Amino acid sequence: MPSITELRSFHRRRIAIPVRPGDLVLDVGSGDKPHWRADVLLDRFPDDEHSVQRSGAAAARTPRPLFDADAGAMPFADKVFDYVICSHVLEHVLDPGAAMSEMMRVGKAGYIELPVASSARILDFPSHLWWCSVHVDADGDDVLTFDAKTALSFHGEIDGWARSEPVHADLQKLFAKHLTSRLITFSWTDSFRFDVRGAPTAELLADVEKLGEQHHPREDIGVRLLTKLLTLPRWRERRPRQLRMSDVLRPELVPAGDPVLESRRYTLD
Repeated sequence: MPSITELRSFHRRRIAIPVRPGDLVLDVGSGDKPHWRADVLLDRFPDDEHSVQRSGAAAARTPRPLFDADAGAMPFADKVFDYVICSHVLEHVLDPGAAMSEMMRVGKAGYIELPVASSARILDFPSHLWWCSVHVDADGDDVLTFDAKTALSFHGEIDGWARSEPVHADLQKLFAKHLTSRLITFSWTDSFRFDVRGAPTAELLADVEKLGEQHHPREDIGVRLLTKLLTLPRWRERRPRQLRMSDVLRPELVPAGDPVLESRRYTLD
């Protein structure tokens, strides 16, 4: 049973999105748990074969229009979205800088959530490619910082101990109790600064490809049920709105007839 602290954290991060009912919202890297308020989804790897990058179901879900496209080269028009959500995605992508630049291009404001490096170095999701942190620059501005990982874990012996039983179970309980301190919760308006240092090695990418699925189906079901329960008072905000291709896509990508968007997967040439 989640504690009051955990429920408040979940509500603040996943439910209390600061948008108006008519605002257009994009979820970047929506995967198997699309944000409840998102009108449009984007996921480059929606199929089962990329399930190692997800902690829930194997394939991405399509309760709303989903564009199978690269986060670093989105098909959307400039500033078309009022709000862009990107939760636990950037630590998985090869070029987080390109993805963040695109988020600022297509969105007016948004929210980014990442695992903070300090706790991830103790026990990390193995397929993460970056250590993530926030630094303050000389002007006093927060800078999202990404340092490329060189191996699946920060220290092999420590990682082996942290994953042993019963240590792993106890650490999971401890981390859940202090979840907020383990996360970067970064809100932005207009633009923000970032710093990407290095690049994941070929050896790390090869090791990630060998990983098995990291699914936690009970946790996945719990998240979806809790989201449904907590969003009931705001159901009017997520009533289906009729969108056409021209409402979101760059003009040159709008197909003939400007069809209405449906809740299915779209792959653009």
